[in-house]
Amino acid sequence: MVSTPVLTAVVSLAGLAGVLAWRVREGRTPVTLRKIVMPPLGMATGFCMFLAPVCRIPWGWGIAAFLAGAIVLAYPLLLTSDLHYQDGVIMMKRSSAFFSVVIVLAVVRYLARGYFDRFLTLEQTGALFYLLAFGMILRWRAKLLIAYRALTSVPRVAVSAAAEEAAAD
Repeated sequence: MVSTPVLTAVVSLAGLAGVLAWRVREGRTPVTLRKIVMPPLGMATGFCMFLAPVCRIPWGWGIAAFLAGAIVLAYPLLLTSDLHYQDGVIMMKRSSAFFSVVIVLAVVRYLARGYFDRFLTLEQTGALFYLLAFGMILRWRAKLLIAYRALTSVPRVAVSAAAEEAAAD
């Protein structure tokens, strides 16, 4: 039988690989409003876990985890991703540090989880890290939504003319 720490490490690595593969694939296709909004909406279904008493945590812990994700852990994602026009469509523009940031965040979460598992049940730790991840994703996607709205609110002809003028200078 596989021990819980080994299984947790394997599942974490598989999750990280899945996220990285998804981000590579998503980075090759145009960004749409639906692609920005759906991940946090889909992830929000995870709040159903709190219906189970074993997953419940004190409100203060939950708020602290959400804010830590939204304020601290989302910050590197905000710095390493942005939207821009490319060939007439909106694309995600990432710095070369984006994948390093995702990997570092995964390692931090894994190490912190090992620490908290000593004091909390597996379900409570999962609930805390769900809230942490949700705060991080929600803030990041909110920034992308604002950038998307800004790009789509400006008439494309005006943007092209301004870009051509800037290139001529």
